[in-house]
Amino acid sequence: MKSLDVVIIDDHEVVRSGIASLLSGPEVTVVGSAASGQEGLELMSKKLPDAVLLDIRMPDNDGLSTLQTLRASHPDLPIVMVSTYDNPTYIARSVALGANDYVLKGDSRSVFLDALTRAASGEEPSTDSLLRKIGDAMSQSGKEAPVMDVPLTAREVQVLRHVALGLSNKEIGRSLNISVETVKEHVQNILRKLNAADRTDAAVRAVKMGLA
Repeated sequence: MKSLDVVIIDDHEVVRSGIASLLSGPEVTVVGSAASGQEGLELMSKKLPDAVLLDIRMPDNDGLSTLQTLRASHPDLPIVMVSTYDNPTYIARSVALGANDYVLKGDSRSVFLDALTRAASGEEPSTDSLLRKIGDAMSQSGKEAPVMDVPLTAREVQVLRHVALGLSNKEIGRSLNISVETVKEHVQNILRKLNAADRTDAAVRAVKMGLA
């Protein structure tokens, strides 16, 4: 099996070096690294690797905005997000913006290799993957929701799950393949039906109802 050509984008040199050292072996060749999202985009414009490891938090052009830009210019490029944090909002936003997987900086070499290999071969993430677990929750139709006193539609339950995960209207639209205007309408209906003051209030109620 040919080794995977991988690019690492992370603003910390120690982290870039550490991940490169961790991945060192016959399965992976680190062919480039970048210290910012902008550097990463410039690197991608010259030569595309088999997969990208992209840090989610960077001071300039953060990982999520870089992910969005790369998805627009290279829709089939395998991108695995890397983070110190297993923050559900980060993971949900990664799902909505088209990441292939999400790994933690403290994960083992085998987890990194599995995520990269699956992403490069077009496979779904493993069943243990944080991105897959959150993605599955986001894609639930709403029919699986617990019985509620408030009469939300199946689509409104879906939207509420996304709101509870901290996604913007634009990100919810991308995730559910509906327009931003439709999302706004659903959100307004949800706030009205829940008698919620704002999105944060609605998110708290969603957690209490077992939707998130």
